[in-house]
Amino acid sequence: MSGRIRVVVAKPGLDGHDRGAKVVARALRDAGMEVVYTGLHQTPEQVVETALQEDADAVGLSVLSGAHMTLFARVIELLKEKGAEDVVVFGGGIVPEEDLPVLTEMGVAKIFTPGATTTEIVDWVREHVSQPV
Repeated sequence: MSGRIRVVVAKPGLDGHDRGAKVVARALRDAGMEVVYTGLHQTPEQVVETALQEDADAVGLSVLSGAHMTLFARVIELLKEKGAEDVVVFGGGIVPEEDLPVLTEMGVAKIFTPGATTTEIVDWVREHVSQPV
């Protein structure tokens, strides 16, 4: 164990725009975290499998396609099925304000909407994701 926070950054679903996910992945890496970026068009099953294989402390999902309710719900459901409820799930993208409370209720720790800075995201991850010992 390195003692560094391990984050899987993923682009689930059919959304093909990954610039934001790459920027966030790089910012987390530059802040000293271990980051695995899964690439485009990942299924929730692939995202969770990567998180388990990489012993991730957190999963950051980038969803711009409008399928955020389904994709976040499935990732959280699969993490629970695999006994990995301790993995913090956060994300960002185009998410309507009215969906934020529902996502929180389902177990999403934080959603960053357009305009969030990389500093804000890095600081939040540092504060809300436990560092391994």
